[in-house]
Amino acid sequence: MSAPEILTFGCRLNAYETEVMRCLGQEAGLGDAVIINTCAVTGEAVRQARQAIRKARRAQPDAKIIVTGCAAQLEPEMFSAMGEVDHVIGNAEKMKAETFATLATSDTERVLVDDIQSVRETASHMIDGFGSRTRAYVQIQNGCDHRCTFCIIPFARGASRSVPAGEVVAQIRGLVENGTREVVLTGVDITAYGADLPGELALGNLVRKILKLVPELDRLRLSSIDSVEADPDLLAAIAEEERLMPHLHLSLQAGHDITLKRMKRRHSRAQAIEFCQTIRDLRADMVFGADLIAGFPTETEEMFDGTRSIIGECGLTYLHVFPYSVREGTPAGRMPQVDGATIKARAARLRAEGSLVLERHLQGQVGSAQPILMESETRGRTPQFTPLDMAEPACAGDIVSARVTGLNGGALEGTLLQ
Repeated sequence: MSAPEILTFGCRLNAYETEVMRCLGQEAGLGDAVIINTCAVTGEAVRQARQAIRKARRAQPDAKIIVTGCAAQLEPEMFSAMGEVDHVIGNAEKMKAETFATLATSDTERVLVDDIQSVRETASHMIDGFGSRTRAYVQIQNGCDHRCTFCIIPFARGASRSVPAGEVVAQIRGLVENGTREVVLTGVDITAYGADLPGELALGNLVRKILKLVPELDRLRLSSIDSVEADPDLLAAIAEEERLMPHLHLSLQAGHDITLKRMKRRHSRAQAIEFCQTIRDLRADMVFGADLIAGFPTETEEMFDGTRSIIGECGLTYLHVFPYSVREGTPAGRMPQVDGATIKARAARLRAEGSLVLERHLQGQVGSAQPILMESETRGRTPQFTPLDMAEPACAGDIVSARVTGLNGGALEGTLLQ
């Protein structure tokens, strides 16, 4: 049976869930369906989803169009009012086999969206990984208990809930047995992992368990973390576990204390800088990425400069820059807004700074020897997740030694070491 076509918007967790839905849809015989897995982070993301729905209907007039994801969870009435849409399903429903079984027979309501706040468990789902055979993303957590003023996601994802450690380990063991060399732990707020489970389990404990119980796993990575939630075991794992890769992506968002307070973030500028220095003292080869928002409501030039300067203070290497976009239903949407032209200009300045720090990082790698996990015959990744283009072909899935010889845009170039 063929799998449904799925259009995915938004985060890595959505991408993981897309692969789960692809498997569930194929098993249910939904090969004639088009599923749009929406994002709700910004109003622009919702607009793009609506545009994709209309385009999908024009391209496939006889297909069954199913809309799900965070925007569908938050605004099911809006999507069900679109004539192009056959079914709207919620974030909890999209992860259940029975949902797809009823969708295949049309024996279900047109709108199937329950109260996400009532969901108290997150099940693990066995998939073969996605992106490549070399790397798999494993969901360990879903939902969020925090209320950042710019973010609508807690209302789309529900309360923070964790996948039991035994299920996570079992899934990773299965992936490794099928040839996966690297696993990335993903979720909405993975540093909140374990708070809802019995005992004293936290992200650091989970990392330790995985590396101890799956010794064949070559590389383990973490997706975006909230530094203020990093537990002592996680810091110890960073210092002691060589298979935990030296790359952390931080949910910083801003670098000025007034902005951080108005965002309702739980860290200060000084705490962010101290965290990066502490981690670098534990692991000298650690590199940091970060999410930064440009033009948050009430942001003055001085506040923006705090965000720009924290790039150097924290020693950031990879930036994800987001021009602030109003999201209806959030407290930030009711704050005095920065004009669009200023937001665009500030985002461009952050991205320019990001290009400079990335260039410095790449230049610093030239001449070094690196273990490269090959994603294809000619491209792989260093432990710091930097892409490297190989002069000679190598087998996808192999970890090979390479000498970095130069740069090619945002990637390294290298040659095999014999």
